[in-house]
Amino acid sequence: MEKALRVYGGVLRLVRLLPKDTRPYYAKYARENFVNYRDVDANDPKALEELFHRAYNHSVWVLNKYSVDQSAADKLKDICHA
Repeated sequence: MEKALRVYGGVLRLVRLLPKDTRPYYAKYARENFVNYRDVDANDPKALEELFHRAYNHSVWVLNKYSVDQSAADKLKDICHA
């Protein structure tokens, strides 16, 4: 659970780097996705790692879409792949 909260916080920090008019949409999108996956078995490391990997990859995709340097997601990568 702690790692999931750190990933969620990392995603929200990246949302702040997006253009101002897109932030509410992506903040809501991130919250909805984390809420939707709250029932994932916390004892299944494979499922959790897959979700964290998807969170990182999707974050990088959004950053690239808005021409934000991908290196901004390095902290999130460290959290997701730790």
